[in-house]
Amino acid sequence: MEAVTTLGAVDLHLTEEFVGGLNGFLADRDDAVLQAVLDRVPEPVAMAARQYLKENTAPELGAFTECGPVEVVREAVYFSRIDDELEEYLDGAYMIGLGIRMSNERSSDGVIGWVLQLRSDEVSVPASSEPRTWALPAGALLLRTWTSEQPLAGLGPVRGALEVAEAASAEGRWVRVHTLLHSNQDVDFEGNGTSEFVVDVFDAPIPSSEVEA
Repeated sequence: MEAVTTLGAVDLHLTEEFVGGLNGFLADRDDAVLQAVLDRVPEPVAMAARQYLKENTAPELGAFTECGPVEVVREAVYFSRIDDELEEYLDGAYMIGLGIRMSNERSSDGVIGWVLQLRSDEVSVPASSEPRTWALPAGALLLRTWTSEQPLAGLGPVRGALEVAEAASAEGRWVRVHTLLHSNQDVDFEGNGTSEFVVDVFDAPIPSSEVEA
């Protein structure tokens, strides 16, 4: 529990509604409910609440776009290897603008495969931000990052990303692949942008299938 502001004696009857509005916003970013509550409390209380939320509720990396939260539309699709089938699957998702997250993992019998998740949208990052919407994992050193803005000769973004990922995986490295929209301005969701593949290679062994990537 954290103190946000103080309601005066004449406004104590709004306490439950005020706390409920804040909790609702923290849980699901329900702006309409929150604003209805803030419209009823004194302006200093509303200002304190807005300042608290501004400082403490930055969206989780990769979780929101201008259209709202990004939802998982296909969870844990498994491919035993990088081949034409996987490339075709990624190509189709990429062409219709779905967000992609993919990671390699090692099964209990030592076989290395790829776990793929599709999301309802790609997430935008400002021009000056690093090209990443999948937060780096704790405890794993980032070795290198490749993006499809650094194209491989003769290869499109999907095949390029798969080539980089496959080569790193063959070295025994943990690899994560994801897509994003890279804006040409320093404001999220404004201006033009490019859709990019990002491949993060970690100085860490490929995790087992029992460990969440």
